[in-house]
Amino acid sequence: MADTLHTGKAAAGLARRLSGNHFIGGRLVAAASGETFPVVNPATGLEIGRAANGTGADVNAAVDAAVKAQKEWARMPARARGKLLNECAARLQEQAEEIAQLLALETGKAIRTESRPEAMVVADCFTFYGGLAGELKGETIPFSPTMMTLTQREPIGVVGAILPWNAPLMLMAFKIAPALAAGNAVVVKSAEEAPLAALRIIEIMNQVLPPGVANILSGFGPECGAPLVEHPKVGKITFTGSVETGRHIARAAAEKLIPVTLELGGKSPMIVMDDADLDKAVAGAVAGMRFTRQGQSCTAASRMFVHESIVDAFVDKVAEKVNAMKMGDPLDEATDIGTIISPGQFERVHSYIKMGEQAPGVRIHRLSSVPDDPQFKKGLFVQPVIFTGIANDHRVAREEIFGPVTCVIPFTDYEDVIEQANDSDFGLAATIWTRSLKVAMDATQRLQAGLVQVNQNIVAQPGLSYGGIKQSGLGKEASLEAMLEHFTHKKTIIINLD
Repeated sequence: MADTLHTGKAAAGLARRLSGNHFIGGRLVAAASGETFPVVNPATGLEIGRAANGTGADVNAAVDAAVKAQKEWARMPARARGKLLNECAARLQEQAEEIAQLLALETGKAIRTESRPEAMVVADCFTFYGGLAGELKGETIPFSPTMMTLTQREPIGVVGAILPWNAPLMLMAFKIAPALAAGNAVVVKSAEEAPLAALRIIEIMNQVLPPGVANILSGFGPECGAPLVEHPKVGKITFTGSVETGRHIARAAAEKLIPVTLELGGKSPMIVMDDADLDKAVAGAVAGMRFTRQGQSCTAASRMFVHESIVDAFVDKVAEKVNAMKMGDPLDEATDIGTIISPGQFERVHSYIKMGEQAPGVRIHRLSSVPDDPQFKKGLFVQPVIFTGIANDHRVAREEIFGPVTCVIPFTDYEDVIEQANDSDFGLAATIWTRSLKVAMDATQRLQAGLVQVNQNIVAQPGLSYGGIKQSGLGKEASLEAMLEHFTHKKTIIINLD
C-alpha cells in the first residue's frame, strides 16, 4: 500500500495553507464572522483543514468585487478574454496533480480513476471555452430594406455558481468557464464537503484574471447559498444538486425574474438487448454505474434493464469485474474505488441497501471488499451492490441513492422496456446496447432523457451538450449552446436608414 502521508504531503500542506479562507477580489480572505468548519478526509475520518464559514456579509463582499470587476472584463475583446482563459487552462494543467491530490483528500475519490481525470477535465474545459469566446456572435435580420436590423450577445453581469460535492471541479468548470468567456464575473459557492480544491483552482486562475472576476465562498446553504441566490446584483444562478434545493433556488430566482440553470440528478436507465455485445455491455455497466466514483453520479446507470435470455450471464460478468476492483486508500495508485463523501451520505446509502434487502424475492450481490488496514477503520467505504429481483416501481429503483447501488431488471418485450425506462421522475441520461441500427435509432428517439448514448456510457465532456428534462433540471452545460443561451442576453438593434 502506498504511504498516504508521503503521497499526500503536498496536498496536506496546501489544505492547511488554504484553510479558513474565501477568495474575494483577488486575494484570500477570512470569513467576516471569523468562523470556520472542518474539512474531513472521508477515508480516515481525520480533519485535513478548515473552511471559511460564509454568511451574507461575505456574499455582499464577493458580489461587490464581482460587480466592480465585471464592467472592465465585459469591455475586453472576447478573444482577449479567451486568451486569458487559455492561460488559466495552461496553469491548471501544470498544477493538475496537486489539485487532484487535494480533491482525493477531501472527497475520498481515488486518485487514478477519478480525481486526476477530473482535474484534467477542468483544464480541458477552460481550453474549450477559451477557443469559443470569439463565437459570441449576433445575427443580421432581413426585416426591412430601410432598416439595418441586427442582434448582439451581451453578458448578464454577475453569475452565482453553486457546486455539488460529487464532481465539484468538473462541474465548476462547466459553469464558470462559459460565464467568464461571455464576459460575466462569477461568485462560486463551493460544496461544504469539498471546498478546498475548488478554492485552489480559483486561486490559480487569479494569477491570470483581473481581481474580482472570479471569486469563491465556502459555507452552508441557508447562510451562504441562499444570500447568493437572493442578492439583487446577481443576475443568473447555475446550480447542481438535489431536486428539493433546486426547487428552492428556482422559486427565489423567480422572485427576482432571473434565469437559472439547474442540474438536479437522475435515475438513468441502461437497456441491454439480447443481441448486444455482452462484453462491451458489461464494461459499459461497470463504467456507467460510476463504481469508481462510488456511484455518486447523476448519470449513474442505476437501473439496468437486461434481456431475460442474457441477464444471468450479465450479472455474473459485472460481478466478476467489480470484484476485481480494489477499494482502499484514495491516494494509492492501485486503488480503483474510494469512499462515500460524508457520514450522512454513508447512512443514506446504507438505508437504501437495507430497504432493498427487505424487498420480497430480492437477491443482493455485494462486491469488492472494504480495506482491512487499521488506518482506514473509520473510512466511509461501501461495497458496491447489485440488486436482482427488485421491480421498477420499488423505491430503490425509483429514487436517486447517489451510492454504488444498482438494480438489474429483466425484460422480454422491447415496447415494455422502453415504457419502464421512461417511467421515472428523472430524465438526465440513458443508454441502449444493441447491434441493431433500427432499434438503436428508435430508442434514441423514444427514451426520455437529455443525453442518450448507444453502446457506450461516457461521462459528460466539454463540447457535448449536457442537461436533463423532467425533474433532472433546466438548461444545458458544457457546450457552445450553454455559453450563448445561458450566460448572455440577446439585444436587438434597429437602425433606420431612411
